[in-house]
Amino acid sequence: MDEVNAATENAPESVEELRQILQNDTKVKIAGVDVDGVLRGKYMSVDKFLSAASAGFGFCSVIFGWDMHDTVYSQELAISNRKNGYRDVLAKIDLSTYRRIPWDSNTPFFLVSFFDPVTLKPLHADPRSLLRTTCELAAVHGFSCMAGVEYEYFNFKETPESVAEKRFTHLSPLTPGMHGYSLLRTQLNQDYFNELFDESLKFQIDVEGHHTETGPGVLETALAYTYALRMADNAVLYKFLAKSIGMKHQVLPSFMAKPWGNLPGCSGHTHVSLRDPSGQNLFAYTESSGGRDDAAFEDTKFLSSIGEQFLAGVLDGLPEVMPMFVPTINGYKRLVGGESFWAPNAVTYGYDSRAASVRIISPPAVPPSATRFEVRVPGADMNPYLVLSAIFRLGMRGITQGLKLTTPPISTYLNDPSRQGEACVVMLPTSLEDATTKMMRSGSVAREVFGDEFIDHFGGTRVHEVRLWNAAVTNWEVERYLELA
Repeated sequence: MDEVNAATENAPESVEELRQILQNDTKVKIAGVDVDGVLRGKYMSVDKFLSAASAGFGFCSVIFGWDMHDTVYSQELAISNRKNGYRDVLAKIDLSTYRRIPWDSNTPFFLVSFFDPVTLKPLHADPRSLLRTTCELAAVHGFSCMAGVEYEYFNFKETPESVAEKRFTHLSPLTPGMHGYSLLRTQLNQDYFNELFDESLKFQIDVEGHHTETGPGVLETALAYTYALRMADNAVLYKFLAKSIGMKHQVLPSFMAKPWGNLPGCSGHTHVSLRDPSGQNLFAYTESSGGRDDAAFEDTKFLSSIGEQFLAGVLDGLPEVMPMFVPTINGYKRLVGGESFWAPNAVTYGYDSRAASVRIISPPAVPPSATRFEVRVPGADMNPYLVLSAIFRLGMRGITQGLKLTTPPISTYLNDPSRQGEACVVMLPTSLEDATTKMMRSGSVAREVFGDEFIDHFGGTRVHEVRLWNAAVTNWEVERYLELA
């Protein structure tokens, strides 16, 4: 285990160890991650894989030149375009990610990261490289980035073929009704429900909790806390696992943020903290049982000064990194209802508050070692590498600049309705278009912490998404206007 990641069990540390591990295999499955969080990969013969284990291999750059449906971006971007002939980028195998896929004949599996084939530097748009770089920046200060992710997701009695035939309408939920934390509903599809948990453990994705959530066919799975890069790997691979197990049972799990207009959406709540080299939680305040005397507010008295600065950094930059938290058109509809739908739509924070954008989890609710922030803005459609990169870069900016909290906690407004309209409450962008404009503006906090190369590329991909949406004619429009307009 290094300061930025936790290797999987039995991961090889050398090519020779790798040869031993693969001596009885004929093929290996590899995958990298695109900006939408989609796994892009293939099988490789063991001989080809071993030959590439040290230096890497060529991988078509088009995965950074098209969207999640393989449509080339309307505005060509720097990495992959007609001018450079959609050249290869360099894929390097991360031996520390070794797993075997239990539902696929125990096939060996590795993740790759992408590099520029000329400079050999990490590709600026590669989400996995971005998060590793983020963790390495924190490590320079003696910090280890720790994280956990919770997914809520609808499940349907459907297949890819059936939803296409139905044109994605009139879908059948796996179970009826609103039954959060139900022990009965899981027994209706017990094999599927249990396999999600059991196969995760075999696939080296530790699960902390697994239960029904409110909504027809909704499940929630909390992935166990670990190093941030390992957490992002686990999070993106859990989606792959859930969809694979679902196919086996004729179930289609969906991590879309808001499939139904009249029901709560699906979150990707993200928990974060920092540790020092000895493993101590840097957000925890332990010097006095009564809390920190110089805390900005009562809600933060059990946070360290570093924790408070980290929180201030996240809140200060949150409106300008929203496309990383909410990367889809649909995701902003999850936020429309605000706290009434358990989804925050303003820059808020509070002690143990599920109504806030950032929930402070600290004593007395938990022991000091468990002190952390739960960032509740992302939906289940998030790319975990981008979300975690944004949170930690903003938080580190708060620490290095010594930022202070400039607004009181959410309880101030909830307990005193006369203050709810105060100008200091900053609302989050309400659409991907607005969010992307704010992120891409000159001098944005996003450009400050990520640099122009990444923001120009990722922003260009979101502009493409907005253009497709603006050109689309929806069922709602036809039903509303066709007869009466």
